[in-house]
Amino acid sequence: MNTKRIAERFHDFAINECEGSSELYKHLSFQVAGDEELLRLCLGAREGQPVPNLLFAAVHDLLLRGADHELANFYQSVTDKPDKEHNPFPIFKSFCMEYTEAILKRLHTKRVQTNEVRRCAYLFPLFCSIHKQTKKPLSLIEIGTSAGLQLLWDQYSYSYEDGQFYGNRDSFVHLSSKVRRGSLSPDLLEWTPSVKERVGIDLHVSDLTQEENVQWLKALIWPEHEERRKNFEAAVQQLRTHPPVLKEGDGVAMLPEVAEEVSLDSTLCIFHTHVANQMPQNVKSELLRKVSQIGQKRDVFHIYNNMNDRKLHVDSYVNGSFKTYVIGETDGHGRWFDWGSDL
Repeated sequence: MNTKRIAERFHDFAINECEGSSELYKHLSFQVAGDEELLRLCLGAREGQPVPNLLFAAVHDLLLRGADHELANFYQSVTDKPDKEHNPFPIFKSFCMEYTEAILKRLHTKRVQTNEVRRCAYLFPLFCSIHKQTKKPLSLIEIGTSAGLQLLWDQYSYSYEDGQFYGNRDSFVHLSSKVRRGSLSPDLLEWTPSVKERVGIDLHVSDLTQEENVQWLKALIWPEHEERRKNFEAAVQQLRTHPPVLKEGDGVAMLPEVAEEVSLDSTLCIFHTHVANQMPQNVKSELLRKVSQIGQKRDVFHIYNNMNDRKLHVDSYVNGSFKTYVIGETDGHGRWFDWGSDL
């Protein structure tokens, strides 16, 4: 990793991730991309980590913990009336220089982990579609599970701007999303599939019974995203009532062993969202090979995005026959998704 490559990542982050989602992070990203001193600071990030997310979360974490600095005036998560008139970058840089040691500690030790529970809004209809096709309870294996919040998709309630509520209407968690292109059939969403088994695998499981982990995952949520914070806090409450099985290790390496333990009288669903972009190409190929091997022994569905493009995909092996589906694009925070058709 060098500063030129890191600068490109900040530039791409501003355009592809922040546009229309966070004016603060977009503005900061463009200017960090041109600041050699801050780019050198980012060299302290772990290899393979999304550097912009990690730097901004490190700063956000310190602010949420009460760091005394005028930068807090620009963060909607810290103040009721954030400053939107002045340029935050000089103040952001002065904060980074003042808190360099604390930021470096987080760059060295923390990870950007999937914790966006609203992505379940597009997983829910997908699992409903799989269940409709197979007529069996589902068994779930999530790779890169982080804290396991997405493993509990069947325990949340949902709405899709049609005036109806789906899923578990008594849940602590209600997730709203928009079908940007295509349409969902209310009949598809009428019955929530039963889940027989659920297992999450991550290199570093985030235990949400530990407040330190809760605080870090909050810091990863962008300052303007109040609804995301509320969803996360509600999901933590839901998880603590029904915690899933979480295993620590390499999800790709462990996949055959974990899959072998899953009951044959259920439909095996292997899924991951916004994780494969952190995998080297050889690991992606190995994952697909292992799913194919599993598919020679039993029916399996592989649900993923950010593997080779930004679209949501489903690969299936049913009775040894392979099919692949492109569902459509998804917003990184689950605010909208495209729905091509049921499986």
